[in-house]
Amino acid sequence: MAQHDAESARAVALCRMSSDRHPSLVELARKLRSIPAAVVNSTAGVESTSWKERDELRTVKPSLSDVALGDARPLQATAVVFAPVTMALPLSVTFPPMEAQLVDELPRGGEWLYEPKWDGFRCLAFKDGSDVDLRSKSGQPFNRYFPEIVAAVQALGARRCVLDGELVVPEGSVLSFDELLQRIHPAKSRVDKLAREHPALFIVFDMLVDADGKLLVDRTLPERRRALENFFSQYRIARSPLHLSPQTQQPRVVARWLDALGSGLDGLIAKRRDLGYESGNRHGMQKFKRMRTADCVVGGFRYAAKERTVGSLLLGLYDDDGLLHHVGFAANLKSGERAALTRRLEKLIKPPGFTGRAPGGPSRWSTERSGAWEALSPKLVAEVQYDHFSGDRFRHGTRFLRWRPDKPPQQCLMSQVEQEAADTLGLLRKGGKPAKAVAAARLRS
Repeated sequence: MAQHDAESARAVALCRMSSDRHPSLVELARKLRSIPAAVVNSTAGVESTSWKERDELRTVKPSLSDVALGDARPLQATAVVFAPVTMALPLSVTFPPMEAQLVDELPRGGEWLYEPKWDGFRCLAFKDGSDVDLRSKSGQPFNRYFPEIVAAVQALGARRCVLDGELVVPEGSVLSFDELLQRIHPAKSRVDKLAREHPALFIVFDMLVDADGKLLVDRTLPERRRALENFFSQYRIARSPLHLSPQTQQPRVVARWLDALGSGLDGLIAKRRDLGYESGNRHGMQKFKRMRTADCVVGGFRYAAKERTVGSLLLGLYDDDGLLHHVGFAANLKSGERAALTRRLEKLIKPPGFTGRAPGGPSRWSTERSGAWEALSPKLVAEVQYDHFSGDRFRHGTRFLRWRPDKPPQQCLMSQVEQEAADTLGLLRKGGKPAKAVAAARLRS
C-alpha cells in the first residue's frame, strides 16, 4: 500500500507539472482526483525544482466584499492549498498571448480597432469551475500576488472562460505602477495587506474561451469582442474589480485618448479587425507611444558589470526647493566612447550627487554590484528621450540623445515632465472621458 501511495504521489506531481504543457494529461489528472487527499498533499516534496513554481498556490472558498473604482475594500480570499492542474479547457495555461509591434505612428484605416494601452501587468486568466489560474505574459503564475483578482474570477457566474487583460492598481483616479510593483513580494502577509489597502483591477480586452468552453482564437476581433461584451453583461457581478476595456474606431475618441497619454495610459493599441487571436506573434497588433525629451542633470553613474567603464548615467531633476532628485537612467552609450566618458566622469566624482531622492542600493532585485553607484558634482546636462513619467521617475530607461553644455544644470526642473493628470479610470465608466485634474502641462514632444 505504501509503495502504491508513493507511486500515486509521483503521478500526481507529474500531472501537476505537465498538464499545462500537455493538455492530453488533463484527463489523467481528473482521474487522479480519486487518490486520497493525504497522497495528493504529499506531492509537494517530489516536484521538479525547475517546475516548482509552475503551478501556484490556489485560492479557494472566497467570501466577497465590494470592490469598485474608488472602493478600497477588496474581494477576500481565505484558505490556500496545493491542487493539481485539472482544467478542462481547450487552452493550456502556458498559451502565449498575442503581442504588439512598437510603431512610430498610429496606423489609420477601417481595418483597425483601437484600445488604450494600460500601464500594468499583462495577464491571462483561466477559469474552470472553482479553479483559477492567473498567468503573466511569460507564463509565470500570478495567483499569490493578486488574491483579490483570483477571488473575483472565481465569483463569476460562468463555469469556464479564458480572459486576456491587464492587471493595474489605482491610486485615486489614476494608475500607480509603483503600487503594482509592490505586489511582487515573497511574504504572503505583505501581499494580503497591499491587496486590502490598494486593491487591484483586472481590465479585460479579449476573450479566448467563452463560458461554454468554446475556443474563440480563430474568430475575428469583432466576433471576440461581441462575445466578451455579452459575457460581461451576463456574468460580471456588481462592484467587481473586473472591468471591460473600451474599444473604438472613431478618430475623435482616439484623439481624446492621445491627450491622456502619460497620465495613466502607457500608449495606444491598434488591432486588426480581420484577424484571429495571433498567439505569440505581433502580426495583428501594434502599439504606439508618444515620445518626449527632457534635459537632465547627470548626478551619478554606474560602472558596467564586467569592466571598469561607465555602464549607465543616473539622471536627476531639481524640484522647487532646489533639491536634485534621481529620476531614471540612460544606458545606450556608444561603446567606442565609453572609455573617454568614464575618465571624464571620474574627474567629477563628488558626494552627495543627489540631494533629494537618491538611487537605491542592493535589494532582493539587485546585487551589491548592480546597486553600487558613483556620485557626481552636478555639472553635466544630458538631453534624453522618454515615453512615460510617473511616480516621480521615468517609467522605463531613457535614450541618451546628446550633451547640453549650453544648459545650466539649475534649469533642469521637474516642471519639464509635469503634465496634466487625467482621470484615467474614467475611461472604464460607460461613456467615460479622461477628465483633466491638474493643469501643469509643459511637455516637449
